Amino acid sequence: MTAPDPYATPAPPTEQPRTDASTSPLLRAAIWVAIGALIAAAIVCVVWVLIGDQNDIVGRAFLTILLLVGFAGVAILDAHLAPGRPAWFALASMGSWIIALLIGAVLIWMPERYPWLGFSRFIQFLLIVLILQLVLLHVRLYMKALHRYDTPFTRAVAIVTIVLVVGLAALLIVPLTFGEWLSLDSLYWRIVVAVAILAAVGTAIVPLVNVLFAPKRPRTHASHPGVPAPYPALAAPSAPAAPVTQELLPWPSYVDGVTPLPMLPDGSPDWNAYYTGYPSPGAHVFTPVPHGAPQPHEQAAATHPGPAAPPQPPTAPGYEGYPPPPPLPPRS
Repeated sequence: MTAPDPYATPAPPTEQPRTDASTSPLLRAAIWVAIGALIAAAIVCVVWVLIGDQNDIVGRAFLTILLLVGFAGVAILDAHLAPGRPAWFALASMGSWIIALLIGAVLIWMPERYPWLGFSRFIQFLLIVLILQLVLLHVRLYMKALHRYDTPFTRAVAIVTIVLVVGLAALLIVPLTFGEWLSLDSLYWRIVVAVAILAAVGTAIVPLVNVLFAPKRPRTHASHPGVPAPYPALAAPSAPAAPVTQELLPWPSYVDGVTPLPMLPDGSPDWNAYYTGYPSPGAHVFTPVPHGAPQPHEQAAATHPGPAAPPQPPTAPGYEGYPPPPPLPPRS
């Protein structure tokens, strides 16, 4: 076996396939749709430039550039958000912006019937964009409500309701776009009101059906510090906790290392007796324990058996292995 040459030229790294969002088919389709919309809007603007009048052509060209740049930014944003959205919603969102782009181009280059209403077209365009986005939001929330309890009845109601909502948006966009050149009869607005009522009724049916028949989502009670959890008997059973073995410390004694300290009523050692030599009032005094006899805590452990403690090394005189206090210095 020959050793590798340390001076050999390393082989170029092999190219790995791209795994970012730009390889998503949905994203690529949305980008091509945006490019096609830009081309269509440019064609519409060029046609209006050729066949339209020459009034304020520079201002309209500037507004057209702003419109195309704004659409390009929105299309790029939608394209980056497309992988995290449902496919139908990503395409519908891109379609709504395409409709807004085409309507904006028409509003910019359409001849003005009333010159003093130039600023009103900008307000009309904002209202059209708002209507399109509200339709998208309505459909998104309505589809989520449908998925909670999907039956043939609710599905039919959802289809009819979505068609009515889209039709209502179209009925509202037409007068906003061509209101200067159209004289709409009262029958048109009667139809708009009727479609709005039917769309509202269909929108309310699916949530009401969900309230009656949809499976309830489990509610989790958040625990707050200091507040006991309600209904402890209904809480989910938890795994049994592993037994905790606690090391038993030796009972402290006097300096002689044999006589245990007295015990106070609360079960703690009488440390005052360690320094004074006299037990405190009410303390329980133990008799001196000879070497090898069980300590008080060992007797309690024998009375109440518990988990066996590991063997402990012998402790030096004093408490917890600490040496006893040093003797007093010699007095002259």
